[in-house]
Amino acid sequence: MTRERWIEVARIAITGFAALLYWQNLIPLWVLWGAVAIGLYPLVKTGIIDLFTERKIGTEIFVTVATLVAVFGGETVAGAVLMVIILIAEFIAELNTDRARASIKSLIGSVPQSASVRSTQGERKVALSELKIGDVVLVKTGERIPVDGAVVGGQASVNQAPITGESIPVDRSEGEQVFAGTIVESGALDVRTDKVGGDTIFSRIIALVENAEAERAPVQKLADRVAGILIPVVFVFLAIVYFVTRDVSTIVTLLIFTSPAELGLATPLVMIAAVARGARSGVLIKGGLYLELLAKVDAIVFDKTGTLTANKPEVVEVQSLDAAYSNTDLLKYAAAADRRSAHPLAKAVVEAAARDKLDVPEPQSYDQLQGRGVKATVNGKAVLVGNPALLNEAGVVFDKKIDGSGRTPVHVGIDGKLAGVIFIADTLRPGAKEALAALRESGVKKLIMLTGDNESTAKAIASSVGLDEVRADLMPEDKVAVIADLQNQGLRVAMVGDGVNDAPALARADVGIAMGGGGTQAALEAADIALMTDDLNKIVAARNIAKRAYRTVQENLWVGVGVVHVLGITAALMNWIGPIEAAFIHLGPDVLVFLNSVKLLRVKIPGTR
Repeated sequence: MTRERWIEVARIAITGFAALLYWQNLIPLWVLWGAVAIGLYPLVKTGIIDLFTERKIGTEIFVTVATLVAVFGGETVAGAVLMVIILIAEFIAELNTDRARASIKSLIGSVPQSASVRSTQGERKVALSELKIGDVVLVKTGERIPVDGAVVGGQASVNQAPITGESIPVDRSEGEQVFAGTIVESGALDVRTDKVGGDTIFSRIIALVENAEAERAPVQKLADRVAGILIPVVFVFLAIVYFVTRDVSTIVTLLIFTSPAELGLATPLVMIAAVARGARSGVLIKGGLYLELLAKVDAIVFDKTGTLTANKPEVVEVQSLDAAYSNTDLLKYAAAADRRSAHPLAKAVVEAAARDKLDVPEPQSYDQLQGRGVKATVNGKAVLVGNPALLNEAGVVFDKKIDGSGRTPVHVGIDGKLAGVIFIADTLRPGAKEALAALRESGVKKLIMLTGDNESTAKAIASSVGLDEVRADLMPEDKVAVIADLQNQGLRVAMVGDGVNDAPALARADVGIAMGGGGTQAALEAADIALMTDDLNKIVAARNIAKRAYRTVQENLWVGVGVVHVLGITAALMNWIGPIEAAFIHLGPDVLVFLNSVKLLRVKIPGTR
């Protein structure tokens, strides 16, 4: 309760008390008019500001007109009571909206306002505003981390749900990143401050939630346009009714039910709740515009590397072509030759040997050949690991070209002979196939992959996850052209990429979705929706939230506003109700819209927290 709110309470009380006294013939009419003027002042002020700044006729204008018509038409007490009830309704609506915003923020969490800082002088408690980049902060079990930064000491299990939506705590140790707002479940960490206050990922999430109304959804803009069209129609309708009935009471009642202002309540709170629900689940949505677009998307385009695949090559098959060497021997020799290489394929070979717990010897000699592979001496044997060009240059003879079938073949030569091939592939993200199937069930008509990789590799990935179409060997500008072509076909397109390399395509699509936004400013800036973990099921969650939000808006418009107002107008024309009853019934749409909107925070939505 702010000072302004207490003033509002006093204004309501004065107007209501004056109406009661006049009804009992205890005060003259001019005193009641003075009380009505006091009550009308904020409504007139707000109505005029909205009229001239936003070109919008809201509830305030309609209530003002209804009150004045009642007062000057001989229904003075009814007009005063009507205004008091409407003022109470507006007051309650404002309180409920503020409480909804506060509860949304509390659902996501908060950041402590002080921190324990370690220095050469010891440990001291300082306000968050006094922290500087580079300060080392101590966070103990049960405490929230106050800053974004890197762990420089200690080990702990950290609950990252406020940032990533992950339900299971993750282990964090020296060199790893942690985020403000996350909770140390067990252990303790020394965290070097990299970002503090408004620069943290947590603060950016809160800002997105609080500004959810900034990007208005098309359905909200449509509601505003409909309201603008209805206003002149309403006044013509009221003029006709008065000409026929000459009944001021009926006109006042109809003014209450013909106000189109409630249309403006149907979407904002839904969007706030939906964006907050997404943030709690590790999905950052930049506004209602993108929620509605995602709900209507019928084609989703995926980048391959780093999106459908984990961008982490792994050995998927070892094939010996020489009876003298088993598959295990082949992998051991290749890993020994590759163990000093930094190439991603070499790392995959070494990791496969470690996974199989092989005893990999140190090479006696080692030489890396750019664009070819490596040659080394292992246990006295000359070992070559790389592409066919490397073995050809060393005089190793091939009987036939080895087909990788979408996998990358790494050739292994030992003592001048082709000993075998190790097949390496970029592995699919866990749950990719299931996520794409869920998207198809949600109404997505086309699932397409765009990649700069070769066609055989792209088709192998596509067939394993059930994509409809594959476009390979593409440059960034080619991806943009493909998306434009899909849009020209009448499809609404979402693009899923890494948020940096795919920025042009993300920008061209109707909705851009960035994978793995946790800790990266680029992902938050490049896309309309950012997933805080590399989990394709987050896209399913975002789609489900969007569809549920859009359905809720439709319910608000048709049931919360349409049905109630139609019934109210009918009752007024039939003389079943008067102005005071109408004022009480007027609370109905507001209450229905509010309750229907905030349920998005709690209702079960697949894939969300």
